[in-house]
Amino acid sequence: MGNSKQLLVVKLGGSSASSPDLPRWVKALDQASIPIVVVPGGGPFANTVRRYQPKLGFDDRAAHEMAILGMEQFGLALISLSSRMVRARDREEIETAIQAGNIPVWLPRDAALTAPDIAQDWSVTSDSLAAWLARRLTAKHLCLIKQIDVPEGADVEALIGAKIVDDGFSEYLGPMASVHVAGPGDLSSAGFRLAEGKIPGQVLQRYAMGLAAAV
Repeated sequence: MGNSKQLLVVKLGGSSASSPDLPRWVKALDQASIPIVVVPGGGPFANTVRRYQPKLGFDDRAAHEMAILGMEQFGLALISLSSRMVRARDREEIETAIQAGNIPVWLPRDAALTAPDIAQDWSVTSDSLAAWLARRLTAKHLCLIKQIDVPEGADVEALIGAKIVDDGFSEYLGPMASVHVAGPGDLSSAGFRLAEGKIPGQVLQRYAMGLAAAV
């Protein structure tokens, strides 16, 4: 992708759907001066799938597709709140949107259900799909917007252990992407940072301290 050296993939957590901070995050993203792609979380839409799966008895493959559709529902809501966000389903639509000065919101159903390297079950959440997309687009940076602040120096494995990201996240993450996590404490400066071409949040260590030298 032509802008891959600067490209930032931003996963906006679906949990923000119930937060009064959501419009502020959307406004901050709208100020970005670098090319960004937004990956919506599933939030309450995916949670509804989780809640009704044991009641209705549909299998994990069906639940996976329904949760993907939940991401698309949240994505459509984000687009309606934004002055720059537009729909994008594939690389071509992402590139077209960026070239037009817009912010593509990835609607993942087509890609996520046909890619052979994406598991079709609950082991894959929107975090892993964002990592997968960043790798596919050879994006240099990935930013996860969460409803919690992570401490400085946190590493990917610690977030997996704390269930802040899913177990497969590091597997889907490409080797070139730097990973940032932005929480409520980063919101006040996020718009300014993005306008200056910077990324909000804490940079995650890729490996636990003491293990990096052995990897």
